[in-house]
Amino acid sequence: MNAPSGESAAPAPRPTHASLFKHQVRIYYADTDAGGVVYHANYLMFAERARLEAMREAGHPHADLIAEHDCLFMVRRVEVEYLRPARLDDMLTITTEFFGETAATVSARQTFVHADGTVCARLVVELVCVRASTGKPVKIPPRWRRS
Repeated sequence: MNAPSGESAAPAPRPTHASLFKHQVRIYYADTDAGGVVYHANYLMFAERARLEAMREAGHPHADLIAEHDCLFMVRRVEVEYLRPARLDDMLTITTEFFGETAATVSARQTFVHADGTVCARLVVELVCVRASTGKPVKIPPRWRRS
């Protein structure tokens, strides 16, 4: 719909970190252990990729945070609950939802779901914003804040 003559259209709403983001991963042979299931530590790698894609989708790429503010998010704490195995060639959807923000931290809930809807793992991670050059905690720049 066009704005009436002489009036500008309202800007499109920008996605925020408060949204629920989905990212898919396929399980490859290199992701599995000797038993043919996803090696437990690989869930952390998949979760990080999903979080970075969620930030990018929200219009807040991590690379911009580094370039513009010399800041980056680092994992401060993580808790993983493994419920069902994921195996070679499985397609998993990882949902990411950011919550619990303070001046320098934000947390995310991430759920790993098989194509049939079965939850195979849940993860809660706390991220801290740090100065890239010093590693010391800093306030999250406004563009990257959820609110």
